[in-house]
Amino acid sequence: MENITGKLYLIPTTLGDNAPLEVLPISVKKVIEQVDTFIVENEKNARRFIKSIEPRKQQSSLTLFPLNKFTDPTELPSYLEPCLQGKNIGLLSDAGCPGVADPGADIVKIAHDKNIQVVPLVGPSSILLAIMSSGMNGQSFTFNGYLPIDKDEKKQEIKQLERLSFEKNQSQIFIETPYRNNKMLEGMCQYLEGNTLVCVACDITLPTEYIKTKTVNDWKKTKVDLHKRPTIFIIHKS
Repeated sequence: MENITGKLYLIPTTLGDNAPLEVLPISVKKVIEQVDTFIVENEKNARRFIKSIEPRKQQSSLTLFPLNKFTDPTELPSYLEPCLQGKNIGLLSDAGCPGVADPGADIVKIAHDKNIQVVPLVGPSSILLAIMSSGMNGQSFTFNGYLPIDKDEKKQEIKQLERLSFEKNQSQIFIETPYRNNKMLEGMCQYLEGNTLVCVACDITLPTEYIKTKTVNDWKKTKVDLHKRPTIFIIHKS
């Protein structure tokens, strides 16, 4: 008989502490009901999320494989062994969509190499929600991840993104460690030209959601506290 390979489900999570089914489709609940093996960034967070979606699922029945900066890359192929034995597996991010600004991309690549079907489920992506709501160029944009920590290198990178935006008519998206958000916005107001547009998209999908697009000159006159609040920054110069 031909072996039937299990599927790798890419399971999105919420972007904060809101009710999961307010922002996630019922398909996510259905998959979590059926799957007992998960690849996760943080075991505690994953268990809490699974319980919030399906309280009846026994936590003792779960098998969780860790995928974070401490994981030995040589262990990753073994995480998919249950798929090769016919079991479905779920890949969970700590926030948002697996594989996007997320270590889950490594597992997805291995799944393709092993001819395992990858099934992405619909859910919130802070990057896409930010560009959708920014009023900037949704036809051409780049996600740049984290910028350098060093002040001089960060200044150089911000100005480079401004130049690229102007040359390519391309919106430039990036993130910062939440406790440095206020410093990031202050730096952008110092380094960017006054007519450059900046979108600040903070606490997306949460009750405290804050999304504004203004020129740098207008941001200089705006007071907003972004400290420890997940934020997406977007630059566009035309």
